[in-house]
Amino acid sequence: MTARLAVLLSGNGSNLQAILDATASGDLPAKVVTVVADRTDAYGLRRAERAGIRTVVCAPVPGEDRAAYDERLGRIVVRANPDFVVLAGWMRLLSMTFLQRFPGQVVNLHPALPGEYPGTHAIERAFADARAGAVTRTGVMVHLVPDEGIDNGPVLATVEVPILPTDTLESLSERVHAAEHRVLVDTLRTLTKEPADVRRP
Repeated sequence: MTARLAVLLSGNGSNLQAILDATASGDLPAKVVTVVADRTDAYGLRRAERAGIRTVVCAPVPGEDRAAYDERLGRIVVRANPDFVVLAGWMRLLSMTFLQRFPGQVVNLHPALPGEYPGTHAIERAFADARAGAVTRTGVMVHLVPDEGIDNGPVLATVEVPILPTDTLESLSERVHAAEHRVLVDTLRTLTKEPADVRRP
């Protein structure tokens, strides 16, 4: 049975593209059934449209609180009946208003190792620490999102990325993003083969 994926994104959508390439090649036994963005200018929407995938923009409304936004977002995503909700560059924190609809199903990708650089600008912060002599590596993790914690849910997979003395922020970012693409597809492949009770929190 092919797993149904709902992908949430806010920007370029390179991780979505990695998923689309893997599903098209048969490397990932899944189907992206909807792509939701919180910005009308998110390039990931164009990627989805080219692949013939339904897209929805769920932009925040002035004066709308977090719970109201997440309720609206949840109604959009639940209509797609996904097996997994994949946060692939989604830049909004999700509240329990959304998360309680999808227990054990929300998967997040973060460009850092567990416990390191939670939140935004993780690659930039790791690069700055490397230049200060504090670290020699960073990495990528994929984790479940059971609650409102920031990048600290149960870890599904990690991969280290060395920070080289010759690195620029651009070269490090390229290697981190390449690692993201690989580990996200690999993790989704594993998840789609597991029974549901394995991943429930």
